[in-house]
Amino acid sequence: MPAAVSSKKPDRLPPAILLLAAGASTRLGRPKQLLAYQGKTLLRRAAETAVAAADGSPVLVVTGAIHAPLLPELLNLPVHVHHCPEWAAGMGASLKAGLHCLEAMHPLVAGVTVMLCDQPHVTPDLLHQLGRAAAQNSRPMAAAEYAGVLGAPAFFSQAVLGFLRQIADRAGAGQLLRQHRERVVPVPFPAGLLDVDTEEQYAALLSQPPE
Repeated sequence: MPAAVSSKKPDRLPPAILLLAAGASTRLGRPKQLLAYQGKTLLRRAAETAVAAADGSPVLVVTGAIHAPLLPELLNLPVHVHHCPEWAAGMGASLKAGLHCLEAMHPLVAGVTVMLCDQPHVTPDLLHQLGRAAAQNSRPMAAAEYAGVLGAPAFFSQAVLGFLRQIADRAGAGQLLRQHRERVVPVPFPAGLLDVDTEEQYAALLSQPPE
């Protein structure tokens, strides 16, 4: 069962985690969520990483282009699943739908960490670092940095969730990070350069030595 809302003060709660898995994988030509890597699908791996980092805070998985085929990959994990019918409008639409659902269920979370299912090198420690970096630097956002770019995964405190609710459907959280870069703490994540959008990138992932 999903974890209940804690009675701790909102500023002491760990951030909720929003895992976006709504895309149609058009460049790849098959669902990237179900690609196998080191004995698990990318979705299962990402969901397990989120749960390990959540410290009992809620984890919400947003589906879209495909839904039912993904559910077996989330069995026995303490996550909520929300299907976004408007997924085709863009990542921003899926993000906002997930945020609305998450806040309706757990209004006291101190913030939200947004992650994607196609970054297999994300670890629970990296997700923890994001929240810590924002707190230690007194900034409302922290984001992974690779090749000079700020991107997912990224942490957003309660102070900026209003901005996140207003992003364009075709945009993603990256738009907010770029517009307010001075309020973002970068967290180095060189491995973030490798995501899985094409068959070539998937082949590159599989060719890497085991972790």
